Amino acid sequence: MTAPLASIFSLSGPELTKEQRAFFRDADPLGFILFARNCENPAQLHTLTSELKETLGRNCPILIDQEGGRVQRLKPPIWRKYDPARSFGERAENNMDEALQDLRFRTLRIAEELLECGITVNCDPVIDVLTSETHEVIGDRAYSDNPDIVSRLGISVCRQYLAAGVTPVIKHLPGHGRATLDSHKDLPRVNAPREDLRTRDFKAFRDVCASDIGGYIWSMAAHIVYEDIDPDRPSSISPTVISDIIRGEIGFDGLLLTDDLDMDALSAHGDVALRASASLQAGCDVALYCSGKLADMQKIAESVPNLSAKAQKRLQKAAEFRQMAA
Repeated sequence: MTAPLASIFSLSGPELTKEQRAFFRDADPLGFILFARNCENPAQLHTLTSELKETLGRNCPILIDQEGGRVQRLKPPIWRKYDPARSFGERAENNMDEALQDLRFRTLRIAEELLECGITVNCDPVIDVLTSETHEVIGDRAYSDNPDIVSRLGISVCRQYLAAGVTPVIKHLPGHGRATLDSHKDLPRVNAPREDLRTRDFKAFRDVCASDIGGYIWSMAAHIVYEDIDPDRPSSISPTVISDIIRGEIGFDGLLLTDDLDMDALSAHGDVALRASASLQAGCDVALYCSGKLADMQKIAESVPNLSAKAQKRLQKAAEFRQMAA
């Protein structure tokens, strides 16, 4: 059986068009990511996810960003409103047990809503460690400026998602906390020494990856330049960052996605097709495209290979754990 394309695609609206259906069937991407523009109500969304799986002829991954707070694609009043991550970090500073209990309840409720709609992968939790300079694009999406609190809460969230049958995607490796720009609009450059990054920014990710659930989660690579590691390339297209830091120092061995290839942080690196190719050559497993433009996805499909054998093993490991839990 041929491996799927090493890409995750997106849709322009709440319904699968005839052109999209034909393209997706031919291109056979690994899966899809959904946004608020695709989600009107539970019945519509369940129909859409069923049609996407039917189009590919398999139970493909369907992703979403349902963090709570500002980043919540399934919006109230149709779906529940959830507190941002920072509120749980603040609770943990006063009472860790109560914070964990509240966070478990919230995570399982999110998982319940996702599964009811046919969504099996959530791009949550954010494991970035806050600093005094953290850009508001992250802001209250992160738990704390204390790496130990971040890792404790992050591990719990991943564990609860997995127990419910949802694959979590930790983000944004190797750390977005020191970025002072929004990578949707600009290319952040972090000039902190590698040793400072190692002891603070990387620690929470390292703890999560070393935990009992570290081998079953996915992750997302940030579009950020870390000048003391690779001054020339953002981490998502840097072989040095991916090999030495994400795979090496942090120890992540699961499925690695890029952040959205259509973000302006990568504007100096060609069109989305070139960016997709560069990310996979650098060591990412899957190229993620979120804007829902058919012409862009057609270009990506022509430029990227099928999922590598190593990536297929990573995918299968996470899928088997989710299937056992569900």
